[in-house]
This record gives sequence, structure tokens and C-alpha cells, in this order.
Amino acid sequence: MARSDRTIQAQSLILVYLDEKREYLIQAQPRLKISTDYGDIKHDDIIGKPYGFAGRTHLGTPFYCLKPSTSEMMMRVRRTTTIVYPKDFGYLLLETAVGPGSRVIEVGTGSGALALTLAKFVAPDGMVYSYERKEEFLENAKKNIVRAGCEANVEFFCRDAGLEGFIQDDVDAVFIDVPEPWEIVPHAARALRDGHHLVSLSPNIEQVKRTVDAMLQNGFVKVRVCENQQREMLVRERGVRPRERGITHTAYLISGYKAQKPENIE
Repeated sequence: MARSDRTIQAQSLILVYLDEKREYLIQAQPRLKISTDYGDIKHDDIIGKPYGFAGRTHLGTPFYCLKPSTSEMMMRVRRTTTIVYPKDFGYLLLETAVGPGSRVIEVGTGSGALALTLAKFVAPDGMVYSYERKEEFLENAKKNIVRAGCEANVEFFCRDAGLEGFIQDDVDAVFIDVPEPWEIVPHAARALRDGHHLVSLSPNIEQVKRTVDAMLQNGFVKVRVCENQQREMLVRERGVRPRERGITHTAYLISGYKAQKPENIE
């Protein structure tokens, strides 16, 4: 018997791929269609098909129905704010011990891309507690989370964490993506389990200095700062070379461990 996650159902998320310029992340809906300059694709023609299905538009152009990657889902949320790039999230995630069952606080919900991605890593029984001070951002983020099918693993809070702190404690990680991360650091130190991880990202180096200072003052150790840049390669018959444009600076990435104070230090 075929597994249900191998077959495209109504409401399934699908990456419909024609070529590099024509790819569409859709949610399958009966009686709807995708209109492209290479022809139309009816949703009814792909519902019930397996992921990987190859079909043709009504004009005869091949298309492929693919399982969306976590990166593609992250980059294609409906945006009301800037989002964390996969190249940065991947590094920050690996700087923590987050996995299935983890309890994680996120500060700065924005469009929900980070919450969505964290939810996939803490599933099936972990939880992401996402804090955002602007209600209008939360409404869009909630829709993105529901569309991705991650709502069981995300709880939202409209709350200024810099002023009011967190409701949760004993969490496994805190992710910060706000303009003033140093204001969150003392609250993160209280909410985190000993020996666990705070990570933060900021676009400007001035933010980094204040955040690192706050982390050192609040008992964090092994504090590190780095920057990731990404360059895609063009592989063609006539030659292989880097693409003219890449994803260069997006943010400085900060990570550190919460530690206990040595007994002989007041």
C-alpha cells in the first residue's frame, strides 16, 4: 500500500517545475489551474499522482511535480518582512542541539519562515514558541504556518519580549531575529536550560558588538560570530563558472552557550 505522503492529495504542497524561470509552489486545489506562458496545468490532473510525476501542459510542455524542500518552503512564504536565508538558518541550527522533541523560543516572528522551519525540526512532539510584537505580522505568519501544515508545533505570542520577557522556561534554544537583540539576551539567559544555546542574527556590525557584550555579561560562553556567503555555479556544455550574482552579506551570525557561574565568582 502506498504511503499517503508519496501521493499528491488536495491541500498538498507541490513544487511544479518547468524550468529555472518557471517553478511554482502551489497547494493543490480541485478545479484550479496554473497558467503559464508555456501552457496551463490543471490541479485535477496532478491530484492523486505520486511526487515526481511528469506531465505536460495543454500546449505540450513537460512539467514535474516535486516534493518542496524545506529551503523552498522557507523562501516562498508570503512575506510582510525580510526573512532568514537558508544559508544562515542552516548554520545557526547546527550551532544548537535542536531536534525532535525540542522546545525552542523564537523572537521576531516576521513572516513565519523561521518558525515554519524550526517546526519541521522539532516535530513530531516538540514546540516552537514564537514571539512578535506586531499583530499584523502575526496574522500573515499564522497563515504561512497553516499552509505548511506546521500549526501543531508552533505557538504564537503577541508580546514585546525585550520588555516583558518570556512565558516559558527550561527551553532548549533561543533564536533571535530583531533589531535590538541585546535587549532579549537577559531574558534568554533566564529561559534557557544550562549548557544550551542562544543564536542571533543581525545585519549590522554595530548590533553584533552590543549583542556579544550582553551575552558575556549574562553568563554565555564560547560566543562566536561568523558570516556565510553563497555562490552558485553555472554548469554548461560550453564551460563551468560561478554565476554573476550570489547571495553575499545577509547577516552576522552569533552563537553562544548558557553556562553556570563558577562557584568562586560572586
